[in-house]
Amino acid sequence: MSKLYVLYEHSAGFALFRVSEFEELAAFLPQVEESVTDLQKFNSVVTLVAFQPFKSAVLALENINAVSEEFNALDKGPLNLHLADPKLGAAISEALEIPCSHTGAVPEVIRGIRHHFHSLIKGLTAKACSVAQLGLGHSYSRARVKFNVHRVDNMIIQSIALLDQLDKDVNTFSMRIREWYSYHFPELVSIVPENYLYSKCAEFIKDRKTLTDESVEPLTEILGDSEKAQAIIDASKMSMGMDISPVDLINIQMFASRVVALSNYRKQIAEYLHTKMASVAPNLTTLVGDQVGARLISKAGSLTSLAKYPASTLQILGAEKALFRALKTRSATPKYGLLYHSSFIGRAGAKNKGRISRYLANKCSIASRIDCFSENLSSVFGEKLRQQVEDRLKFYETGDIPMKNIDVMKQAIEEITQQEDASAKKKKKKKKKEQNEVPMDED
Repeated sequence: MSKLYVLYEHSAGFALFRVSEFEELAAFLPQVEESVTDLQKFNSVVTLVAFQPFKSAVLALENINAVSEEFNALDKGPLNLHLADPKLGAAISEALEIPCSHTGAVPEVIRGIRHHFHSLIKGLTAKACSVAQLGLGHSYSRARVKFNVHRVDNMIIQSIALLDQLDKDVNTFSMRIREWYSYHFPELVSIVPENYLYSKCAEFIKDRKTLTDESVEPLTEILGDSEKAQAIIDASKMSMGMDISPVDLINIQMFASRVVALSNYRKQIAEYLHTKMASVAPNLTTLVGDQVGARLISKAGSLTSLAKYPASTLQILGAEKALFRALKTRSATPKYGLLYHSSFIGRAGAKNKGRISRYLANKCSIASRIDCFSENLSSVFGEKLRQQVEDRLKFYETGDIPMKNIDVMKQAIEEITQQEDASAKKKKKKKKKEQNEVPMDED
């Protein structure tokens, strides 16, 4: 007969229990469910064999992050180990060749152990159990938050979300300021069609009747075009707009200044996103740009999740609704999702958009994996992958056969090794100079 044990992981430590008459328990599962709540009945089923408490909170956190794979059999002979986590069971089976299971009556037995754990362990109280669980839970959550210190893709996700929201808000507010200020100066819309410049002009002009020939220079600084500045002056003299009270003009000016400030802040966020993407995912940024790469990371949830996606999933990322609608109606599935915003898709011909999208998704998958799992980040692979997509576009147009992927990757690896050797030599030279320099005495 094989001996059956249950390994239970608790915030206070690891406990090993022996289960008696397990075959009968499996046959009478409803009776097991009823006996779980009764401590006397449950004691006849489960017996404590060993308990290994954690000596400190740091040790408990280390064990919950990477559960130990060591297990020493106390009794000789064949045995079966049952536990709640199937992944831990697979690791123990692979390392120690001990058969593990997590099905049948095991969940009910573990539920009973969890319910009566403080009673089964001598010297342990319910209050101590709750304190240990609360402390370990806080430490585990804190450690998970600090997990991605160098790979701060969370900042990229928030930045691209804020950037998209700012684009919507700036466009909405710009349309509002156009409609509002056009009551007073309708000709300005045709002269300055850009939203940002229109808001700056409305903020500067205020009342059109105050414009003179001396206002040409400041308008030229705003617009960068002296002809448009002169056209604004000429149009203000014969405008068909209505007169507005000073209070209304003050409100229009305040609103225009807010729109200008939001536009300037949007530029700062775009620069911040560019620097973050260059430091976190340089190869993906070099390949498809910072905003498309950031949207891919945001849609996937993290850079690690994006790296785990196959190229076919990455290709239609962002077009899930169209995909399921096509599957439901049995129509053509979408060829691209967020990758549509890449410049390569726009440059490809109508017949080649699907093929270049599939090829680009393949290269994006490679770039994201290199960015996620490489220790020394560099944009060399991104440059090579981008050149591959350029060569593929030329191949569709002219028929020139591009280089094979393995040859391109070898070139990239050689360039990276050369860069690392050069940087190592520079560091050695600096160290030698510092060692050779002898400090002079004050005397």
